[in-house]
Amino acid sequence: MEELELEQSAPVLLTAAGHARLKAELQQLTVTKRAEIAARIRESKDHGEFSEDNNELDEIKIEQAMVESRITELKTILSGAEILEADRIPTDYVGLGSKVTVEDVERDFSFDIRIVASIEANADEDLISEESPMGEALLGLKSGETAEFEAPVGILKYKIKKISA
Repeated sequence: MEELELEQSAPVLLTAAGHARLKAELQQLTVTKRAEIAARIRESKDHGEFSEDNNELDEIKIEQAMVESRITELKTILSGAEILEADRIPTDYVGLGSKVTVEDVERDFSFDIRIVASIEANADEDLISEESPMGEALLGLKSGETAEFEAPVGILKYKIKKISA
C-alpha cells in the first residue's frame, strides 16, 4: 500500500494591509468575541435556561462554532502567509499586489483597483481577487492593453492606464 503524499501548498501572499486586517480580525475574535459568547452562555446558565428547548442557547452555540471555525481558518492562513513586499509587486505588467488604473472603454471613466489573493478580496475597497473574472482577465497584461471579461452586467472591456506598486 502506497503512502499518501501530502502536498505542501504555496504560501498565501498577502499585502501588508491585508495581513494586518486578518491579524486584527483574529485578535478581535479571540479576545472580544470569545469573551462575549462565553458571557452569553454563562448568562443563560445563570438564568436556568439550559433546557432542551432553549433556542437562544442553540443560536449562541452555533455562533460559537462559527467563530471558532473562523479563528482556525485565520490561524491557518496567517501561519502560512507571506507579506508581499513592495519590491516584489510587478509594475511592468499586472500581477499579484499591483495597483491598476483601468478605464471602462464603453462608459469612459477610470478607477483604481488592487489585485490581491482571494482571502483579502473586498470589492467595496477595490481589492479584486486574482481568481475573479476581472482579476484573471487583467493578470499578465501591460499598460495600454485591454482586458475583456464576463460580468453579471455583461461583457466589460477595461483598458489599463497605469500599473504601480
